[in-house]
Amino acid sequence: MTASASASASGSGSGSGSASPSSAGAPASPLDVLTFGETMVALRGHGPFKLGGSMDLSVAGAESNVAIGLTRLGHSVRWAGAVGADEVGELVLRTLRAEGVDTSCVTRDAAAPTGLILFEPRLPEVTRVQYYRAGSAGSRLDTDCVERAFSAGPPPRVLHLTGITPALSTSARDACRRALRLAREHGVQVSLDANYRSRLWRPEAATEELRDWIPYVDVLIASDDELPLCAPPGPDPVKALLDLGVREVVVKLGADGAIAHTADGELRVPARPVRAVDAVGAGDAFVAGYLSALLDGEDTAGRLDRAVTTGAFAVAQPGDWEGAPTRAELGLLGAGQGTVVR
Repeated sequence: MTASASASASGSGSGSGSASPSSAGAPASPLDVLTFGETMVALRGHGPFKLGGSMDLSVAGAESNVAIGLTRLGHSVRWAGAVGADEVGELVLRTLRAEGVDTSCVTRDAAAPTGLILFEPRLPEVTRVQYYRAGSAGSRLDTDCVERAFSAGPPPRVLHLTGITPALSTSARDACRRALRLAREHGVQVSLDANYRSRLWRPEAATEELRDWIPYVDVLIASDDELPLCAPPGPDPVKALLDLGVREVVVKLGADGAIAHTADGELRVPARPVRAVDAVGAGDAFVAGYLSALLDGEDTAGRLDRAVTTGAFAVAQPGDWEGAPTRAELGLLGAGQGTVVR
């Protein structure tokens, strides 16, 4: 990644100290997807950290990964949040802008740094992740951020949230709750990726919060072990979620594919065969593919097919978002081994 363009933080913005909106033109309306959360500067090692060595510099964040995945597929996406008034914060904004993501509602917080995430490859199939995000600019998200994002233009077609953002702070949790209410007021579909992070909050806290969100959610995407965090107690969490009004419950099964549950029944698809290089970011790529097909009006089979396809692209290349395909590249997985596209 190249050096970032410089910018200054001035004036007042959200409740996260001295902050100012970043300068970026909004995409042409209507807006397909609005999402927000924390995007961090990412350092990726090439071996055990205790041995030292070089690291690669990039950015990472579940919501911005989804945003990039969607823009590469031709959709308009606004990512809202906050970065520090620092050079790595500029790297975050530069990267998102380069990928076509609208950052016009992002603020630079002069009182807090951009968060940091470290990826340590420890075994071929095991990567350890360490977060340095306590007190970061992204953790200081508040309801003002959400209000700006919704008022910046016509309402989005989809609001996408994850279970990561409410775990960052009380103000970030309030921002998510406000976003859900605004989505309901404007008739906006809500997508939720449960995305539980044990280093951010305990299961009991996640359960209490996410179950309150379910009446607002249209599409829930989760792994098998995350479903009980979202559903009321009972033997069949999927049925309980559908009974509560969730239109689609999509279960990610990793190498075993995915299942979509709707009122019409369930549909299971296998994963797309690909040589896996890095599983980090695969879930976010899956979400981007599913939402892209949803926006395109595809049926359940089409949504799952695009989701497992984009997920396969993600695991085939190192990085959180770097392997996300463009729409023109979606068919490449059908090419035979050793194919050269000329």
